[in-house]
Amino acid sequence: MAAAQGRLSEGAEGMDSTEASAAHAVPLPFRAATEALRGARLRPEIEIEQVPAPKKLAPYAYALEAAVVQDGEDLADGRLVLLHDPAGHEAWHGTFRLVTLVRAELEPEMAADPLLPEVCWSWLTGALQARSLTYGEPSGTVTRAGSHYFGGLAQRPPASQIEIRASWTPREGMGGVPDTASHLAGWCDLLCQVAGLPPTQTPDSSVVSLPQRRGPQSR
Repeated sequence: MAAAQGRLSEGAEGMDSTEASAAHAVPLPFRAATEALRGARLRPEIEIEQVPAPKKLAPYAYALEAAVVQDGEDLADGRLVLLHDPAGHEAWHGTFRLVTLVRAELEPEMAADPLLPEVCWSWLTGALQARSLTYGEPSGTVTRAGSHYFGGLAQRPPASQIEIRASWTPREGMGGVPDTASHLAGWCDLLCQVAGLPPTQTPDSSVVSLPQRRGPQSR
């Protein structure tokens, strides 16, 4: 298991006095939630880094990008954004919100499965349930797309991709802080499952698995 800490950007270290003061002005619950993300321990196939967060979705935001890498090939990638509004948000029913995008290439027979969207959504909810995480107001979309190549690209085989966009409100614990480390670990479980890797623990019985892909997919 690899710690996310070593791959994320540094915190207040190296800031000038103005930046350091701004960092200390951040609400304690949000600071604690992001510190937990930096300390999360993840599967060794996960490569993760902090990236600039969107500025218009909430007063405070923190973003991560991750990829599932095996034998030098990216099998799946995605972004997870933690949003925080100390005043609360009517649509969230809480002060925190997690927003995600997950993408992966698929084998043609998997992409043709009519149950694929339902299965992929169950992977998300199952990944959270498998870690006993409580959350509310889940919403999202599952999109599959196919590409066919012509002309100078005609030699390329058809390609299929699945994309999951979702958001949910994590339950807030002591001090109004959600267990963001476990939510990140659950999200990485989803990434690995979409990538076709076997689970590291017994999956929830309600989750239906699709066949594992034959091998790494070129991206």
